[in-house]
Amino acid sequence: MLDRRHIIKGAGGLAVALAGAHLGAQRAVADSVTLPFDNGERPLVTYPQKRPLIQLTERPPQLETPFAVFDEGAITPNDAFFVRYHLGGIPLEIDTDAFRLEVGGKVNLPLSLSLQDIKAMAPKEIVAVNQCSGNSRGLFNPRVGGGQLANGAMGNARWVGVSLKSVLDKAGVRPEAKQVVFDGLDRPVMPETPDFTKALDIDHARDGEAMLAWSMNGTDLPWLNGYPLRLVVPGYYGTYWVKHVNKITVIDGVLENFWMKTAYRIPDNSCACVAPGTKPDKTVPIGRFNVRSFITNIQGGDTVRANTDTPLRGIAFDGGRGIKEVFISSDGGKTWSGTELGEDLGKYSYRTWHTNVKLPAGSYDLLVRATSRSGEVQPMEQRWNPSGYMRNVVESIHVQAA
Repeated sequence: MLDRRHIIKGAGGLAVALAGAHLGAQRAVADSVTLPFDNGERPLVTYPQKRPLIQLTERPPQLETPFAVFDEGAITPNDAFFVRYHLGGIPLEIDTDAFRLEVGGKVNLPLSLSLQDIKAMAPKEIVAVNQCSGNSRGLFNPRVGGGQLANGAMGNARWVGVSLKSVLDKAGVRPEAKQVVFDGLDRPVMPETPDFTKALDIDHARDGEAMLAWSMNGTDLPWLNGYPLRLVVPGYYGTYWVKHVNKITVIDGVLENFWMKTAYRIPDNSCACVAPGTKPDKTVPIGRFNVRSFITNIQGGDTVRANTDTPLRGIAFDGGRGIKEVFISSDGGKTWSGTELGEDLGKYSYRTWHTNVKLPAGSYDLLVRATSRSGEVQPMEQRWNPSGYMRNVVESIHVQAA
């Protein structure tokens, strides 16, 4: 895989090779997995700094986390964290000594900050979930276009960096500022492809929670997760989490590029949904997560011992209110029993849960349902939209007790 003619240099002596025109991925020992929908066979591949992950596309690399990883604990290991790029021209060489974060636009003092400058500022730490807007898209019925993902385009990490507010305050935001625009080192391959830039409203950007992270789970960001600096927007879908961020521009208007005005938009109603097969009359940019929960230690089709306490474990999360409770049902939702919540790592983190269930011999659909501290409850029926965003229907796993 390593070709000395094409070396990517980064954190800790990272060397990633090019194989032809793309990053050098290798097939894992197990060649493929089959996700739970039609045409769901996917190759398992390894990239530098990554264990075998599920490949959706090769260029740009889009890699999904095998779901069994989420049973390892509340924190998703760096080498298993999902990867999502929009543009094929991902950065293949970064000189960290020369790297600069440029801050300009409607500010009093334009900045050009080195990594050392940024790391010298007061550090901030948060545990937060990053979830792709299209996570679980392949499970929508009727099916929708776009990358057909199962439930693995998400992950939870401990992020360390600097508050975005601190950087903006250092530059001095002018009174007319309305939004903050973020750009990274990835670039379009074709000139007609729009550059991937995203924007946050000024009050959101300065809320003290959005941050520029250089560390993930106690080490430098993995290359494919945004090294050396990425935007972290707790509680919001990953489309806003710009990677390899090197440019911040404060504007006095509203960004209306492709990635804000056309892409990543949801129906403008309380459920972000429309009748299957229809289109919304009005849309708004996607925003916060809705509440979700999963069983992680049992898969569909598993057999458990009848009339014996069977441990169930899982995770739950929402967009920043925190998880209040998680319930389990084995009779199609007619009755529900509570679970015990694990350690609270913060309102933006996965919350683990566990319980036992005793099932007589037979077939069962195990359901898991979470409630957030704000009172939001997962719906029993799928909420459909034509982009396949924000799936959070109650998950069901079919098992046999014998």
